[in-house]
Amino acid sequence: MTVAAPDQTADLERKIDALAEQVAFLTEEARLNRQRRQRWEDLQSDMMPIASEAMVVVSNELDAANVNVSDLAALMRRLVKVAPVLERALGQVEMYSELGHDILPLGSEAFEFAVGRLADLGEKGYFTFAQGAIQVADRVVTGFTEEDVAQLGDNVVLILQTIKEMTQPEIMAALHRMIEAVQIQQSHIAQESAEPPSFFQILKQMRDPEIRRGIARGLNTLRAVSEVESAQVISTTNPSGGNS
Repeated sequence: MTVAAPDQTADLERKIDALAEQVAFLTEEARLNRQRRQRWEDLQSDMMPIASEAMVVVSNELDAANVNVSDLAALMRRLVKVAPVLERALGQVEMYSELGHDILPLGSEAFEFAVGRLADLGEKGYFTFAQGAIQVADRVVTGFTEEDVAQLGDNVVLILQTIKEMTQPEIMAALHRMIEAVQIQQSHIAQESAEPPSFFQILKQMRDPEIRRGIARGLNTLRAVSEVESAQVISTTNPSGGNS
């Protein structure tokens, strides 16, 4: 009787254990495959009625919409071709959506600031002033003809020069004194009697130095205006400066 060596026995046991592990692994894989196949068969059995019913519904809808199957296939082919373009477009839409999500709080703050600012301007009367200015502009536009506008354009330089001269401090002071004098005179007119002053009463007022000084200033002003007009007439009739 031959007895196996200890090393051969150990090697044989290891091979038997490895074979047993492989058999167990294959058995487990077979069981899992059988379960997956069973679940797939169950899913098919459950989905087939639903798929059949869906196909019937789709077919009926296509028939009702008078859609040709070839046209639908062509549309599907076009969708497949433009799929990269659609994907890029969707990416841009997502980017703009994220940008809008980030900008939305800023826009809300800006809107609240604008509303508050407009409310402040309304309380201060800016809108009322603007409305009145628009009405004034309407009156100016409707009150001037095309000839008036043309003449205004021809004399705009002279008008601006006159306004510039009127803004000088001494001119503004004189106008202010003139307005005060007119206001004082209006108050005196309210206190005058209904009868006009006599000629002797006027001569009596001539004894007042202020009256004589005012008359002299008025005459000097008229003389200055006359001299300016005369100079303008001479320059117009004789631009070269020679004798006509």
